[in-house]
Amino acid sequence: MSKEEITKREEDYSEWYLDVIKVADLADYAPVKGCMVIKPNGYAMWEKIQQTLDKKFKETGVANAYFPLLIPESYLKREAEHVEGFAPELAVVTHAGGKKLDEPLVIRPTSETIIYEMFSRWISSYRDLPLLINQWANVVRWEMRTRLFLRTTEFLWQEGHTAHSSEEDADKRARMMLDIYQHFCEEYLAIPVIAGQKTEAEKFAGAERTYTIEAMMQDGKALQSGTSHMLGQSFAKAFNVKYLSEEGKEEYVWLTSWGVSTRLIGGVIMAHSDDKGLVLPPKIASTQVVIIPIWTNDEEKAGVMAHVSTLLAELEKLGITAKIDDRDMRPGPKFFEWEKKGIPVRVEIGPKDIASGSAVLVRRDSGEKDAVSLNGAAKQIEAVLSSIQHDLFQRALDYRTAKTKDVSTYDELANQVEAGFARAHWCGNPKCEAKVKEETKATIRCIPFDQQKEGGQCVVCGQESSTKVIFARSY
Repeated sequence: MSKEEITKREEDYSEWYLDVIKVADLADYAPVKGCMVIKPNGYAMWEKIQQTLDKKFKETGVANAYFPLLIPESYLKREAEHVEGFAPELAVVTHAGGKKLDEPLVIRPTSETIIYEMFSRWISSYRDLPLLINQWANVVRWEMRTRLFLRTTEFLWQEGHTAHSSEEDADKRARMMLDIYQHFCEEYLAIPVIAGQKTEAEKFAGAERTYTIEAMMQDGKALQSGTSHMLGQSFAKAFNVKYLSEEGKEEYVWLTSWGVSTRLIGGVIMAHSDDKGLVLPPKIASTQVVIIPIWTNDEEKAGVMAHVSTLLAELEKLGITAKIDDRDMRPGPKFFEWEKKGIPVRVEIGPKDIASGSAVLVRRDSGEKDAVSLNGAAKQIEAVLSSIQHDLFQRALDYRTAKTKDVSTYDELANQVEAGFARAHWCGNPKCEAKVKEETKATIRCIPFDQQKEGGQCVVCGQESSTKVIFARSY
């Protein structure tokens, strides 16, 4: 197989995923094992994610800040559950400046400890609350098995951290941020997600409750696409984050943390792409339209480029990002290149098209070709982009629906997680949860918010249950 060919999904899904990243020119392997270089095409996707979410965060009163990459090792040890949860993944600096450090420094795996040390200095009164902070940063977690975008030793993310005067306000904020993540994934990435709560075994180390959104990829596996944690007061007590209430009483704050990362790029790839390459939802594509002028001589080129330039200006007026590919090469290789890179709409304009007053419009998602009138083409392209965004979401939702089954026996559960999501009753006993994980490699992805309480029997032990959960294998 040549380097430009793509392994078919049904043959080897993992290899297909890596091939799409390669042909779309999104990322490359770094010299350090487990790390990646995000190339301009991939980073452009991250910029769109960052710009969109940053605006949404700020609309809720969140402000950006930045905290150090290096954290004193003793800080992590202040919250026992937290350090235990992250210990296997820590990268530790023991020497610097040519000598051994008095105290080792941890390269941040997450920033709760350093941020709450600073919160303890900044918060003194109820007037200082709520304190709503976010940072865009990199983190390091020494992963054993890595995969580009999905799980790498170093990755990019945002992590929000907030402090509140009551448990109710903190929980409301944690749920609010999860709602923002859900809306973003569904409206911008065209990825349907299931929102719910993690079990005790699956929650964030040190949190009281972890809320999550879970997406299904095209191989039926789950991708945790965003989490929001109601941390309670354990970190506040560990870092002495207190405030003086209106009644003059000293109280510990209630904390939340929440984040998404560059794994969302992996989610977009796996949710929408096909055997031809990357497929991008228009709202996340840095270039939504590529216009390819076609000519055979200089006279034709002048006439074609005049029409192409006019269309580009009309698209830009509508807020559509477009580019002209006027490289001196045959049209076929251009078509192939932009198809692999996932540009949502390709427009072809040549002398024959101009003579008929039309242009050829090609949708990346379906491959459909249509002739559109040059007069008003920009508006027609705008409508097609909207259609692509809608259709990609609906296709992913239909796929998830078809791959999600209600099961009532353990054998049914074991069979179903081979193909997709299994929805089943669970008694709440962590022993039943552990049995499923050990024997099927599936975990409880979440306890969905959107469900009616109904009686049933635990799919593992047969005990009474009033709650259904989602079991699935995951990335």
